[in-house]
Amino acid sequence: MRYADAPARREELLRRLAAEGYVSSSGVADEFGVSEMTIRRDLRQLAAEGLARRVIGGASLPDLGHARPFDERAGTGSGEKRAIAAACLSLLEGASTIALDAGTTVAPLADLVAAGTTVVSHSAPVIQAAIERGDLDVVAIGGTYQRETRSFAGPAARRSIADYSFDVAVLSATAVDGTGLLCANALDAELKQELSRSARTTVLLVDHSKLGARAPIRVGGLELVDAIVTDDGADADDLAALRASGVRVLLAATEEVDVS
Repeated sequence: MRYADAPARREELLRRLAAEGYVSSSGVADEFGVSEMTIRRDLRQLAAEGLARRVIGGASLPDLGHARPFDERAGTGSGEKRAIAAACLSLLEGASTIALDAGTTVAPLADLVAAGTTVVSHSAPVIQAAIERGDLDVVAIGGTYQRETRSFAGPAARRSIADYSFDVAVLSATAVDGTGLLCANALDAELKQELSRSARTTVLLVDHSKLGARAPIRVGGLELVDAIVTDDGADADDLAALRASGVRVLLAATEEVDVS
């Protein structure tokens, strides 16, 4: 049976993982009628959501006793994430105050934004990197610390963000499709909404595995963002759906690395 729709493919992959404990990238690619590269992208997304564990040749069930830490997620597709952050810089030209969301795709921007920029963030890695540079003005948003995302959230963080006006807010998301942005944490969703409301321009950074993916919490429609930056591994259908909504889409040039 051919599975041309990414959500349907991933649902079937999860069903097989639950039943068999392992799926082979090459085996299901032939059976589904898609490329092996497409299956590897699906498995990367499932792994990013903690629903699968990448192994040689495919994926197995995850160790459900442990959430994937920030540093481990940051290492997944790190080259793509750095390329996406670099491609975002053209959208930050002339911005004096920039808000950086918590997320492993946004975090590299702390090392790349222009000297003299005011960086506002609730992300501990972003705050630390911005302070260590020594040439940025840093506003740290506090609140309840979340170990999984290494960020601060909750009512205090939300109120603090509402007090600011940003030239640009740069967001992350667990998933995005033609209907909007999704994430896995309700507290994070609230802050993303507040960041967008407080910004003149909002940019979303997501690697290609997040396009057409699933997540349980709806952040909002694509009207929340003015531009999306992803990498050139994105499927043409996913890009077409985003562009059809009227949002500007930028592609970062990357070199595909086979990790299977």
